[in-house]
Amino acid sequence: MSQAIGYTRVSTAEQGRSGLGLSAQRQAIEAFAKAEGISISAWHEDVQTGKGSDALAQRPGLRAALRAAKAAKGPLIVAKLDRLARNSHFVTGLMEQKVRFIVTMLPKADAFTLQIYAALAEKEGALISERTRAALANSTKKLGMAGKSKSDQRRIHALAMEAKDNAATARAEALRPQIEFALKGGLSLRKAAELLNEREVASPAGGRWHAPSLLKAAKRLGLR
Repeated sequence: MSQAIGYTRVSTAEQGRSGLGLSAQRQAIEAFAKAEGISISAWHEDVQTGKGSDALAQRPGLRAALRAAKAAKGPLIVAKLDRLARNSHFVTGLMEQKVRFIVTMLPKADAFTLQIYAALAEKEGALISERTRAALANSTKKLGMAGKSKSDQRRIHALAMEAKDNAATARAEALRPQIEFALKGGLSLRKAAELLNEREVASPAGGRWHAPSLLKAAKRLGLR
């Protein structure tokens, strides 16, 4: 059985947020490792922001995880790419380390693909709005892909759409317990949406729930 290092992170603000806790991340990594026949030989964590030019210096858990992965000559596994960072420059720097990174939500992604996702993640807010095309063009430029082959351009566009879908699924998945609670008992979508609003649960887009948005999230989670 191959060995790997597990890494989890939350910022102080995220500690109580559903779907982002250290325990939830660890469970996701453990489930992935079990399915892939991987043994997690060590765990490291940070309760620290992923921002700043000196982000790595502020995160002793990540530094230790990198050292452990190099020593074990195995991969470092995280539940989500943003647990490494939401900054594409920082992620690119990590990809230059002599460590293989595995993201459980993107298990087949290589280093190049992860860098694309990282750049697109910075533009996630724009990618889910009417500014999708402009944001994608900006991400393409940031990656230094402007002027590259048509096949590379098509690949980036395809990855952008996949990243958008993965991000939407991740946001819905983080709200699964609340959505399941609201829908149980046979409530109509309108009543269930009202219940979520009464409980002050924000929708995946960050606003109020409505029947159509609840139906969309429920379908994404396989609940409808």
